[in-house]
Amino acid sequence: MRTSFDNVMRSGRAKVFAVSLGVVLTLTLVAATAALAAIAILNTQVGPVSSQSTSFYRTELYFGSERPDGSEVTEEELERFVDDEVTPRFPDGLTLLTGEGQFRDSSGEIVEEHSYVLILLYPPNDKEANDEIEEIREDYKRAFEQESVLRVDDLEQVSF
Repeated sequence: MRTSFDNVMRSGRAKVFAVSLGVVLTLTLVAATAALAAIAILNTQVGPVSSQSTSFYRTELYFGSERPDGSEVTEEELERFVDDEVTPRFPDGLTLLTGEGQFRDSSGEIVEEHSYVLILLYPPNDKEANDEIEEIREDYKRAFEQESVLRVDDLEQVSF
């Protein structure tokens, strides 16, 4: 026995309506997803975190620990380096993280090693910061026989 719904669905107009409704719902879902993604991107790139936030540069320095002779920079040696070379240049504060890293050296070999990440935050008007950071990189390479010290810079919104 056919119901009135079955009769309506068999008609051409109902099929067109069903397809149109499906297209509209799909387009609405795509548009909503795109809008949410755009909002998420804008929230990470524009505007202060809070009304008390301000712009600061964030520099990360990645220090390797393996020397050419196979020995490692110890935590004590690194702490002494930070105390002697970094803290005098950035006395307002810093963060030091430890981890495991890897990189391809100049001979093409993959080197896995214990690593340290130094994070510095400083105001954009600190005109001496760039030179001080470059001195830290050169001092570390020289003191611990490193090929390089990776530097990553970004402008961040911070609040203390």
